[in-house]
Amino acid sequence: MTKKQKAIYVMEELEKLYPETPIPLDHSDPYTLTIAVLLSAQCTDERVNKITPILFKRAKNPFDMVKLEVSEIQAIIRPCGLSPKKAKAIWELSQILIDKYKGEVPQSFEQLEELPGVGHKTASVVMSQSFGFPAFPVDTHIHRLMIRWGLTSGKNVVETEKDAKALFPIEKWNKLHLQIIFYGRSHSPARGCKLAIDYITATIGTAKAKKELV
Repeated sequence: MTKKQKAIYVMEELEKLYPETPIPLDHSDPYTLTIAVLLSAQCTDERVNKITPILFKRAKNPFDMVKLEVSEIQAIIRPCGLSPKKAKAIWELSQILIDKYKGEVPQSFEQLEELPGVGHKTASVVMSQSFGFPAFPVDTHIHRLMIRWGLTSGKNVVETEKDAKALFPIEKWNKLHLQIIFYGRSHSPARGCKLAIDYITATIGTAKAKKELV
């Protein structure tokens, strides 16, 4: 089975499993999504969703956020981990949004990635989910599964993103990256993975999978 055939099989199976793909992080606009994704670094979405309502009750836009002390932000977001660094980034990016963009989140990768605490993955999530721009954010689930499915060499997330974009149609990117994340969480955990429960991994090289592609 070629990589292209595997990619087709993956898309078909994931569409059956996850026809709907709600964004895992609770938010109300591009700003709150940016903050939520920033907080999700080395933290579960579930925990972030417990913390952001508390934070956004105090400040759900950059104008209100800069009125808080960094120490206040840090105290609220402490359960998410890396709170000193994240709190400083949240305050600073909020100030930059006010100074340079009239409080609005910019709609370009370059401008987003210039913001404190916003890397390529965060920018990709905001661009794809808030603004509908085709992007393929790669997290640990996607990186791991792309390797298991034989769709990337697995050298690093940059290479995985490049391979994913080459294999999957651009119009599928925004939905597909969420489908892969959902699949990874439900069927293919990072630790203690039993391939028998990982349906796609267990069947992607079998005659059954090849037959379904004919």
